[in-house]
Amino acid sequence: MTIHYDSDFYGWSQEQADLLRAGHFNELDTENLLEEIEAMGRSEQRGLESHLKVLFQHLLKWKYQPARRGTSWLLSIKEQRKLTQKRLRSNPSLKSKLPEILNDAYEVSILSTARETGIEETVFPKQCPWTFEQVISDEFFPE
Repeated sequence: MTIHYDSDFYGWSQEQADLLRAGHFNELDTENLLEEIEAMGRSEQRGLESHLKVLFQHLLKWKYQPARRGTSWLLSIKEQRKLTQKRLRSNPSLKSKLPEILNDAYEVSILSTARETGIEETVFPKQCPWTFEQVISDEFFPE
């Protein structure tokens, strides 16, 4: 029985796994399998970028709104650092894409931070002012 990718994704995925286990490679839906594998990789990259975006938002708030610093921001910074480090440990090859991911996350964080704080986006540096090592360091908090 052949289950179609478009009509029953779960059934299709289970069928593809069974075919792989049985060594029936000529029966695999390779086009859709390749698409799904690539999508899984992109999902990991988007997840890392999302953690970094939130981390940048709170680092920017920490720097540009010192009077509003509090436990919530501190804990969010710590949490996002841990999640970023965990994502990179689980996906070490994402390190090769870090410059692009960092740049994309920082650009978006400027917009969301400006929206949340009311600070003009032009106040924030166009390029990330911190190194990746600083961003994930437990000791680093911008002044």
